[in-house]
Amino acid sequence: MKETIAGILVLLLASFAFPQDSVKERLTNSPRHQEWVDIKSGGHIVHSFLVYPQKKDRATAVLVIHENKGLTDWVRSVADRLAEAGYIAIAPDLLSGMAPKSGNTNDFPDADSATQAIYRLSPDQVAGDLDAVANTVAKLPACNGNLAVAGFCWGGGQSFRFATRRANLKAAFVFYGAFEYTREALQKIACPVYGFYAGNDSRINSTLPEAESLMKELHKTMDAGTYEGADHAFMRKGEEPEASAPNKKARDEAWNRWLKLLAAI
Repeated sequence: MKETIAGILVLLLASFAFPQDSVKERLTNSPRHQEWVDIKSGGHIVHSFLVYPQKKDRATAVLVIHENKGLTDWVRSVADRLAEAGYIAIAPDLLSGMAPKSGNTNDFPDADSATQAIYRLSPDQVAGDLDAVANTVAKLPACNGNLAVAGFCWGGGQSFRFATRRANLKAAFVFYGAFEYTREALQKIACPVYGFYAGNDSRINSTLPEAESLMKELHKTMDAGTYEGADHAFMRKGEEPEASAPNKKARDEAWNRWLKLLAAI
C-alpha cells in the first residue's frame, strides 16, 4: 500500500513538474540568441529578456508583457517562440527590484507573493518601464523600426493601456486582458487592437461590450476573437500535458491567428 501511494505521489509530482521542465528545456536548447538586458527607467533598472530571430534582415519587435505572476519561464518561452517566427522579442520583468532584497520575479518565495507585488505597482511606474523598454528595443540595429505589444492576463490589460500611450505602435495584442480605460484614453489609440478571449471567462468578457462599443464609436480598429470552451490563461494552460481539448485548440488557433496578424505588419 505504501509503495502504491508513493508511486501515485511520484506521478503527481511529475505531472506538475513537467510543464515547467519542458519550458526550461526549450529555453535551454533554443538555437536563438537570448540575453538579459538591464534597462534604465527613472531611478531603477528593468531586467529584461531579449531574444533575436535567426535571420539577416531587420525584424519587427514585439514587447511581451507578462501575467500577474511576473516574468516566468513560460513568458520567456513565448518570447523565444516569437523569435523562432522571425521577430525580435523582449519581455521585461516589471517586478524588477520589487522582490525581497531588491530581487526580481524569481526571488519571490512563491507565485502568490509575486502577484501581490504586481498589484502594488503604480500605473505610472509600469507605464514608464514599458516606455523605457520600448525605446530600447526600437533602437536596436536589428530592429526595422516596427513595434508591437502583446500581453497576457494582467499584461493583456497593460498592452491595451500601452496602446493608449504609444502613438507609433503597429498593433496591440490583448490576451484575456480586462478593459478599464476611458473614452479620452481610447481616443489616443493609433493602431489596431486585437483581442484573444476565452469563452469561459465571464469576469473579463463582461468588460468587452463597452470596449468594442467605444472603439467603434471612435472609429478605432478592435477585432476581438473569442475561443469557445477555453478557460482564462488558455495560452499557457493549452501547452500543459494535461490541457483540456478546448484549451489546447484555443491555444493553437490563437497562435496561428497571432502569427498571421504579425506577418501583416
